[in-house]
Amino acid sequence: MAAQNRCATTPLAAGQSSLNRKNVVICNRQRATAVCSKTLKYRFMAAIHSLKISEADISLAIVNDKEIAELHEAWLGIPSPTDVLSFDLSGPERSQHTPHRNRDSIRGEIIASAETASREALVYHWSPDHELTYYLLHGLLHLKGYNDQTPSERISMRRKERSLMRAIGLPSPPRRRPKTTCEQR
Repeated sequence: MAAQNRCATTPLAAGQSSLNRKNVVICNRQRATAVCSKTLKYRFMAAIHSLKISEADISLAIVNDKEIAELHEAWLGIPSPTDVLSFDLSGPERSQHTPHRNRDSIRGEIIASAETASREALVYHWSPDHELTYYLLHGLLHLKGYNDQTPSERISMRRKERSLMRAIGLPSPPRRRPKTTCEQR
């Protein structure tokens, strides 16, 4: 019952017609890390707007490492935690034949680990909140059709992630690990 109180379903933009709607359900299913659902939803809305997505029906779940590890193993066969998983629910005919630059309708689920975000934020010396936002935007780009399986796809997706972070008013994600110095060893 407590989880239901921390989940919210709201239209992202008031007054939209049913042909141009953006709905997000966000549910914080973990307690290890403080998360502001309103802030995450606001940033996610801004990203959807920036990507010119006209229709969106997206579920966001914030979980702990144990839960994301179980999902990671169940869906990808990898028995370890990961940062984010995304599931395109638009249907096979849309996801296979719609290139990311022309895709303006998205339906899916994004699951991100708040624990991983906190841990990685320490490594990269930035905010866990920004790291978690970065994971959600990474998942959104996957739903939009971006991939990061090949080196060229990864480069393209990283550029888009940096651009999207800046578009919603956040700094670009620092993805290079800091160099180790004598004092840090």
